[in-house]
Amino acid sequence: MVFWLWILISVLAVPPIAWGLGIAVAYLWVRWKYIGFVTRIFQEKPLFVIPRGEPDPAAEEVTVTAADGLALKGCYLTTPAPQRRGVVLFGLEYGSNRWACRQYCAALVEAGYDVFALEPRNQGDSERDPNYEPLQWVTDRDVSDMRAAVAYLKARPDADPNGIGLFGISKGGSTGLIVAAADSWVKCLVTDGAYGTHTTMVPYMQRWIQIYSGKRVIQKALPTWFYGLIGVVGVKKVARNRGVTYPSVEKAASRLNRPLLMIHGEGDTYIKPEMARAIFTRAAGAPKKLWLVPQAKHNQALHVAGDDYARQVVSFFDRHLAELDEPAIPVA
Repeated sequence: MVFWLWILISVLAVPPIAWGLGIAVAYLWVRWKYIGFVTRIFQEKPLFVIPRGEPDPAAEEVTVTAADGLALKGCYLTTPAPQRRGVVLFGLEYGSNRWACRQYCAALVEAGYDVFALEPRNQGDSERDPNYEPLQWVTDRDVSDMRAAVAYLKARPDADPNGIGLFGISKGGSTGLIVAAADSWVKCLVTDGAYGTHTTMVPYMQRWIQIYSGKRVIQKALPTWFYGLIGVVGVKKVARNRGVTYPSVEKAASRLNRPLLMIHGEGDTYIKPEMARAIFTRAAGAPKKLWLVPQAKHNQALHVAGDDYARQVVSFFDRHLAELDEPAIPVA
């Protein structure tokens, strides 16, 4: 007891300037030693299988012009229902094509919703930007291309004057959070497997430093915000090298004041559930729900939950986009 009391007195006796100097030295040392690992691992691409859908001959093929003139390919699925309930923009996961929307949105189309999916640049059949190589992280290019999709839906002759819903998978959900937070015409949002840069990077960095450094005393002493600071430096370095910016999904979530349904696999080992919770807790005060699907891996909630997945998504849009008092497909 006396020993620990002595330690406490010694720590409290250290002048603040010494603490600041110590943190500065630790920052410079960690940055010099490990920033190369951070930038390299940040740019590694995921290994999971990316689904691609088959064309629907009944769909309308669409070409949207991006802000910088690139031709982006999309498809517009029209509901067979006698009365349309709303329009939903579908945000694709990294690497998939526009037709991947069909498996996720079949129930929505049957229930009375039109669905539009757009392939961002360098993905699917959309035109390629020779100076851009996409990764799984959201960039300013992804945000710009999704905003072009929103502008297209606003300009259609059959545009819904009340606004649209947004439904995004993985990277498409993260991009959707940023777009929805800045555009009130997006009335509500569903994400599946969404993630942010900061809330994903910091836990991985804490694991990486255990792999690459044997100095466990330093690992335990460094606070979480310190890892975040190093991560920001690494991400900015990658952004400069690639000629892009990586907008903050976390900041966008804190500005989102519209209904949100976040779906996430409870068995996701790539984007862990606590990473999804970190985004969810930042979301503003509008109605929100986090649905963790038991045993589902990354982007596998649809295949695990099946019909319940369709019920959750359709009922959400029935309440918050179509504004029905009683959703057509009740949630059990």
